[in-house]
Parts: sequence; structure tokens; C-alpha cells
Amino acid sequence: MTQGTQAGRLSILGMGPGDPELMTIKAARLLRESPVIAWFCRHDRPGHAREIAGDQLPRTATTLRFAYPFTTEIAVSDPAYLVRMATFYDDCARQVADHLETGTDVALLCEGDPFLFGSAMYVFDRLHERFECAIVPGITAMSGCWSAAQRPMVHGDDVLCVIPGTLDEAALIQWLEHANAAVIMKLGRNLEKVRRALRATGREARAIYVERATQPQQRSMKLADMTGPAPYFSIILVPGREGAR
Repeated sequence: MTQGTQAGRLSILGMGPGDPELMTIKAARLLRESPVIAWFCRHDRPGHAREIAGDQLPRTATTLRFAYPFTTEIAVSDPAYLVRMATFYDDCARQVADHLETGTDVALLCEGDPFLFGSAMYVFDRLHERFECAIVPGITAMSGCWSAAQRPMVHGDDVLCVIPGTLDEAALIQWLEHANAAVIMKLGRNLEKVRRALRATGREARAIYVERATQPQQRSMKLADMTGPAPYFSIILVPGREGAR
């Protein structure tokens, strides 16, 4: 940053679960105003947050497309995973910082809410001590799912537990045993393991499977009726609300 230049601001925008109308007014405004727009994606796909943004990107905006080096090809438990992902996020942060240092604002798009399993938090970790950051919260994937499925989740003193399906089966069982209601994310290849954990805890009959909530292809059903693989944008809901109401 040259002397006398004021650094730009990084705005991390929660884009919501998929329906563009569920983007907040603030996120939409900052998206339209930002001279630089960044987002994450698989190497062979445009990126969910970018798809939500649609044609709201300014035509004159500079774009930064951050393609993950891998997605499910390497297990999180593999030591190489953290090393390679750290290098990737370092590079993403450097590209964002290059613009911020010239006084140019950057908007980083993130589906759902940025600080709930969002990749944007790793760029925030690397830059928030050097640059001004604004976080715009977004409607979460889980709230999109229970709204799409029309399933009230918690009431009174119910405890809601958000569980990543990547946990081992014993850990899944342990968390399910202690929660009144649960949201299980990151299904994919973990679906059958999650089914077994739900069955072991007596929760399978109440479990609801929701796929691509708020998007045109959305569908929801009892987990017992669901067959086939689970795509990335899918969640299992275990509603609470079993007590008096």
C-alpha cells in the first residue's frame, strides 16, 4: 500500500441458501456496489454463491474465481489436506489483499452464512487484522431446509445440535443421544453412516431428508423413503418439539 492510500474494505456477503430472493437487502446492495467480486467454486463448476448472485454483478467488476484444489478427493484426516488447503487459502487471501492495498473494496461471496462452515472465514482469519472487514450474515442452509420442509424444529428448552456427517459413527451417535433436535450436514458419501447412527439412537423414523432447499430442484421426504446418493446441498433434520406445547 502506497503512502497516503487508504486501504479498501473486505465485505463478506452471506448469500443465503439458494433462492436469490432470500439474499438480504444489504448483501444485494454491497454486491452491486463492489468493484471487485470474489467467490469459491469447484474447478468444474461456476460456484453456488456466484449462481445465487446471478446478473447482479456489476458489468465493470473485476472478478476473482477461487477454485478449490480438491473437494472430496482427499480425506480431511489426511495430513496433506490441511497443508494443501492452507496454501490455497493463503493464495486467496493474497489476491484479495492485492486489491485492498490499492484502496479498492472487495466483496467475497459465500452461500448460506459466512461463519457457519463457510470457506470465507479462512480468508477473514488471514486478513481481518490488516484490513477493515464487514460481515453480512445470511440465511443458513439449515433454516432454508426446515422452512422448505415445513418442519418446526425446536421449542421451549429444546437443545439443537448441528452435526457434521464427516464425524465417525461413534461420535455421531454420542451427539445424537444428547440432542433434542439435530441438523446433520455434509452428507454425500457419509449418508449410510449417518443412517446407521440415527437407527442406533432411535431417531431414524423422525429424520427428514432435504435436498437443494429453496432452489428449483428442491425436494424433501422422510429419510426412510430416500434412495440413491445425497448431493452436496443436502441436509438431514431431526425435529425436536416432543414435549408439551
